[in-house]
Amino acid sequence: MTPRSRALSFDTAAAEYATSRPSYPPDLFDAIEELMGRRLAGARVADVGAGTGIATALLRERGAEVIAVEPGAEMTAECRKAVPGVLVVRGDGNALPLAGASYDLITYAQSWQWTDPTISVPEALRVLRSEGALAIWWNTTAFDVPWIHAQHMRIAHYCGLKPQPAVRPDDTEAIRLAGLIGLHVTRRQMRWSRTVSLDMHLANIGSRSAFLVLDETRRHAVLSEERAVLSAAFPHGVIEESYSVDLLVGRYPAPRT
Repeated sequence: MTPRSRALSFDTAAAEYATSRPSYPPDLFDAIEELMGRRLAGARVADVGAGTGIATALLRERGAEVIAVEPGAEMTAECRKAVPGVLVVRGDGNALPLAGASYDLITYAQSWQWTDPTISVPEALRVLRSEGALAIWWNTTAFDVPWIHAQHMRIAHYCGLKPQPAVRPDDTEAIRLAGLIGLHVTRRQMRWSRTVSLDMHLANIGSRSAFLVLDETRRHAVLSEERAVLSAAFPHGVIEESYSVDLLVGRYPAPRT
């Protein structure tokens, strides 16, 4: 299955994604403002791979003049419901439907991995103004929480994936893995958590692409197994999900001399 096919798999669970996926902490947007060197209020921002508009809505709350770019039809429909009045256009990070040198910030919340950095970095630089920045971030697994690490290992096994290493890459390696070599890049990591019901937690993990590409019988079986494990661990049906937001902010490379 191609990365684009996996990205578009979210369309099959757009409503669940909209209601169950975690948001982002205010510290994230404080850090973006610091690293881009200006306030978000009044900034022209393109939120790429906007999904159901989780980040788009938060950027608008900060006063940004934001446009959402999303490839999936169903995700686009959910985004339009979530952020009425915001322009939502179809497209992706490899071919931005945006004019050159027209934006102060381009954001990729949970979506950078669906792009090809050899294409998406030049595309971002084409669209950004000379003092602009691109910001990519993910809610990553808090491996130091034992039950979360155990669940990560189970999910990797269920979905036939290689588990992620428990130790995060250092800044240089994170920048290399993201394909941002050559830009001025700064990394920040922020810890946060939310408390949800067991049902919402299961809907959250069930909306991930690794689950969505499984056949329906296997997907339901896996989520039933996970419900049984978590019901034993959390008999009251309330779960604290812990996250570490991993943020990379890139700016134009230094001029050559």
